[in-house]
Amino acid sequence: QVQLVESGGGLVQAGGSLRLSCAASGSSLSRNAMGWFRQAPGKQRELVAALSSGGSTGYADSVKGRFTISRDNAKNTVYLQMNSLKPEDTAVYYCHTGDTWGQGTQVTVSS
Repeated sequence: QVQLVESGGGLVQAGGSLRLSCAASGSSLSRNAMGWFRQAPGKQRELVAALSSGGSTGYADSVKGRFTISRDNAKNTVYLQMNSLKPEDTAVYYCHTGDTWGQGTQVTVSS
């Protein structure tokens, strides 16, 4: 059973950048479809970025051109590079694969 641990969240000013990491244990992620989701207070959890087992990527319109999802198989880790951050990006960010979720990492963007 894979376990996921996110890190890299924090407080950043608008226009800044953060890189989130999702480290896996218990199973290799190299062939998994992966997703980064986020949930802001009072809102539903939404898919932000997806990475297929074959390496294809997809993004929500709200983050397209600013966020990049990637995978490092040697480190068994998936990343979310977030640039040009906006206050509306403030949320708890979760890593997901199959039926497994990480615990989430808080991202707060100040204006």
